[in-house]
Amino acid sequence: MTETEARVRDLMQKKFEEPEFSDCFLLEIRLLPTNKLEVFIDSDSGVSFDQCQKVSRYLEGYLDEEGWLGERYVLEVSSPGVDRPLVLARQYPRNLGRKLEIKTVDGEKRTGLLTAVQDTGIELEVSEKIKEGKKTRRVKRSHFIPFESIEKALVKIQF
Repeated sequence: MTETEARVRDLMQKKFEEPEFSDCFLLEIRLLPTNKLEVFIDSDSGVSFDQCQKVSRYLEGYLDEEGWLGERYVLEVSSPGVDRPLVLARQYPRNLGRKLEIKTVDGEKRTGLLTAVQDTGIELEVSEKIKEGKKTRRVKRSHFIPFESIEKALVKIQF
């Protein structure tokens, strides 16, 4: 982590102490070689465009005043899109009832419905094929997956 990224992390922690941002949290800060600073935030109740805009203005004030990135830089503050993986346990409850694609640290992949979130992991309802004689049928089984076993978790949008 660069010094600028550490400073931005500290500023975000202060911002999240404000009542309007109390359920917000920082997901990632990336400072790219092109002098582009990307800040990804999330919230237990969802991040609004207005909140992203306020955080952007807040950070711009410090970046401009302190000159951390020089005179020319690009700042992007956004919430994670559907293509970004879930990285914190507190992101899962908001996705209850949605289809997730999970890759575990041992390379196993499972796709199913997120049915429960516990302190130590998630319950994923997976549709599996079972063979009964010459016939094959589908059954739904619940699998507990500990958070420490999840390498990557993506929300799969259904149409």
